[in-house]
Amino acid sequence: QAHDAVYAAAENDAVHDRVTHDFPLDPNNANQRVWNLLMRDPIFAELAAHDTALNLVRHMLGWPALLSNISGNIARPGTCPGVLHADQGFVAEPWPERPQGLNVAWCLDDFTAANGATQVVPGSHLLHRPPQMDESAQLQTLTAPAGSVFVFESRLWHQTGENTTAEQTRAGVFAFYTTPAYRTQENWFLTLDEAFLGSASDDLLTLLAYKSSGFGLVYGRSPR
Repeated sequence: QAHDAVYAAAENDAVHDRVTHDFPLDPNNANQRVWNLLMRDPIFAELAAHDTALNLVRHMLGWPALLSNISGNIARPGTCPGVLHADQGFVAEPWPERPQGLNVAWCLDDFTAANGATQVVPGSHLLHRPPQMDESAQLQTLTAPAGSVFVFESRLWHQTGENTTAEQTRAGVFAFYTTPAYRTQENWFLTLDEAFLGSASDDLLTLLAYKSSGFGLVYGRSPR
């Protein structure tokens, strides 16, 4: 369901000229980012609040935590290697000893070395800093069959891999969570409608900063 939904959303974006062509981590337009997934299909809310994801979020970041964004990434044939980065580049240096975020990646297609699977630099999280421009690093490709999930903390250096195939696409959904100290990358207050919020679980409302004890209070209390 998530596989079909992310491709349908990508096609809809292309038809309505909503495709991002200047995303700073993508050297060319063959890699398509799909935004605002929570309003595209209910399956993405299920992924965002999935027990597998939230158990890891609670373990790594504590609770409450925020869902900073959840987006699709489709590496089409011709996708160039992405820009090497760490997801907590917004955190002032020197970085704290604990990670400030966690990325949960759901593989909707097989992730292979040829079709643009995510590449990481093992051990880079222990450097407590982002990579420098043109810094060389030993990359390892994360291969996994469709239906898998891989998780990495926000200090780990990584990038989209190169898709050298003639006709394979590689789609994944990346849900990025942070401690409550940081503003979310997606503005949920402008993105989500009443119908979505009315059906959202308490955990999901907490992740979206609509319900969080001690954070975002209304008249001194957490919103119901």
